[in-house]
Amino acid sequence: MDRLIYTAMTGAKQIMEQQTTVSHNMANVGSTGFRAQVDTFRAVPVEGKGLPTRTQVVDDTIGADFSEGTIRQTGRSLDVAVQGAGWIAVQAPDGKEAYTRAGALKVSPNGILQTEGGLNVRGDSGPIAIPFETSLMIGKDGTVSSLVPGSIPETMAVLGRIKLVNPPADSIKRGDDGLFRSNTDKPVAADPQVTLLGGALEDSNVNVVDCMVRMISLGRQFDMNMSLLKNAQDNATKASQILNLS
Repeated sequence: MDRLIYTAMTGAKQIMEQQTTVSHNMANVGSTGFRAQVDTFRAVPVEGKGLPTRTQVVDDTIGADFSEGTIRQTGRSLDVAVQGAGWIAVQAPDGKEAYTRAGALKVSPNGILQTEGGLNVRGDSGPIAIPFETSLMIGKDGTVSSLVPGSIPETMAVLGRIKLVNPPADSIKRGDDGLFRSNTDKPVAADPQVTLLGGALEDSNVNVVDCMVRMISLGRQFDMNMSLLKNAQDNATKASQILNLS
């Protein structure tokens, strides 16, 4: 069979894989603190008999876009946005520490500070317990304080401090659940330089226009590979006709 078929087939398959990534990014335009996934094509030499004169393309995830999203004011006391670089530490479903920029927080029925998705927020000494029937205030440094209704603000009690970290971009990786984790699977040390903005949330950093342009470009590349497959079929058909005449 014509080798062109294999080359075009792998190209079309990898383009579809990258289309999936672009579609995933677009689907999370409204997800708080979402970081766009970045993919690229990588040429891989075809090993076999003879010289490696042919290559095939592979879709490769090179990381995430760590640029900041737009800060949106909400006025809700449990909404926080990380200002600049940094992450909020949470407890992943597997019990290990993970990191997110999604600052829409809530209090669980058991009185534990959690993310909107139900993950426990990490404090300096573990989960942060919240007393019932209290008003909460989250400070710029992540300090969580409570105020009993009817008392004066000076009597606010410190319940804990949200763990804020700022690891290098190349030292963390995205998981299938959208959370980021350390490459070494060890907790990252807290960084006192990371600050929060109360009553606000950070929107996704996905650029819809760029995604649309990317999808159109990938669609044209897919059509080009389909044309190559059709040309290979036409060439094979004409070759068979010539052989039959002879």
